[in-house]
Amino acid sequence: MVDDGQAWAAMQARDRSFDGSFVTGVLSTGIYCRPSCAARHPKRENVRFFAQAEQAEAAGLRACLRCRPNDVARDEAAVKAVIDAIRMAETAPRLDALANLTGYSPTHLQRIFKRETGLSPAAYGRALRTERVKDALADGATVTEAIYDAGYGSASRFYEEQKMGMKPAAWKNGGAGVAVHWANVETSLGDMMVAATDKGVCCLSFNEGEDELRARFPNADLKQGGEAFARLLAEVVAQVETPGRPHNIPLDVQGTAFQESVWQELRKIPEGETRSYADIAAAIGKPKAVRAVGSANGANHVAVLIPCHRVVRSDGTMGGYAYGTELKERLLEKEAK
Repeated sequence: MVDDGQAWAAMQARDRSFDGSFVTGVLSTGIYCRPSCAARHPKRENVRFFAQAEQAEAAGLRACLRCRPNDVARDEAAVKAVIDAIRMAETAPRLDALANLTGYSPTHLQRIFKRETGLSPAAYGRALRTERVKDALADGATVTEAIYDAGYGSASRFYEEQKMGMKPAAWKNGGAGVAVHWANVETSLGDMMVAATDKGVCCLSFNEGEDELRARFPNADLKQGGEAFARLLAEVVAQVETPGRPHNIPLDVQGTAFQESVWQELRKIPEGETRSYADIAAAIGKPKAVRAVGSANGANHVAVLIPCHRVVRSDGTMGGYAYGTELKERLLEKEAK
């Protein structure tokens, strides 16, 4: 069942995150489109929304040749196949090999993959390998072991790739030398701020603005918007509004080894469920560090995507939350649905 009000708003915004959720039928022209179609918007009385392309075709409408709405499922399958291939590969697959896997041209595959994830396949692979290095280091591996186990052919290659995104030193120095794109957007949970480097989302907060972002990254080059950022922003908004959607939103976060082990454990908590601070402390092998887990939660700059709102007290009460317990309760209610 399609919510007409939400669908109309998504169509007006040409929100790509809704592509595949429904199609827009234009009765006056006899065609149906993706929500994000760049064609001129029709009058509201000429529009009907369908949950599936087959329903639109049964109503006598034909697919738009501009946005090709009946290719959405194929695009999603191709992106998933590429992500699976990158995750399974010991070394970074070439773009032409990934294109052969999906049946798309390299140029078209690059376009749809970046549209869906905010990153090129190569950048996605780099981010994944970096995460593997961090995970291995957290598990006690040496730097050399972690680098080679993550699929790097040499240590120099690893250090070369770390020129992208925010280095640990940049985090410590308030984002010095790093461009951070950001925007405020209205959501059903209130005003939300999202900020990202070239590597991924570095801040997601509520009821904050440029002053608070500047306090976090006083030496960064703050820039509003941008085309690539707009695509990433749309994906973040969709994830916040519709928890449980599959996503591959890249993050650019840095913390101590302890903080990052806590954040990693938080991301394992399923939507709609909670864990206690004691549960998290036990899960990371430090059962007595309950207070420290609470502090690590508070140090999380990326709300929702690193779901610190899913951690409650052992007695089931909400506990603290940077943006207020009312918002924490609303997030959990939204996920439970």
